[in-house]
Amino acid sequence: MNKRAIVSHHEPPTGNLASYTLGFVLSIALTVLAYLLVVNHSAMRHTLLVIIIVMALVQFLVQLIFFLHLGTETKPRWKLLAFGFMVMTVAILVFGSLWIMDNLNYHMMSPAEENTYLHDHEGL
Repeated sequence: MNKRAIVSHHEPPTGNLASYTLGFVLSIALTVLAYLLVVNHSAMRHTLLVIIIVMALVQFLVQLIFFLHLGTETKPRWKLLAFGFMVMTVAILVFGSLWIMDNLNYHMMSPAEENTYLHDHEGL
């Protein structure tokens, strides 16, 4: 009887403990810094919003580089497809949450606030 060995073609792990630790520390630092900026009212509202958005984008890049290993892949099409689905999921979560919060805000208004809202936004 001829037995053949089953050969598995798995990609070697691309991360090591040092890169995961650095990514984790950077993610925690960016999160804590954003929290402290908001809690302490460190800047004007619009400036703070821009700073938070920039920090969110930096954290997004940290996640892509240190945890998803984007840029070090051997099969970029599969990583790109996974990245596309991730962007779509994040967009649905963000815009869906904003839509739900706006809808809840509208439905939680008092009758006087509702009349003011309708007059200001819809011309009624």
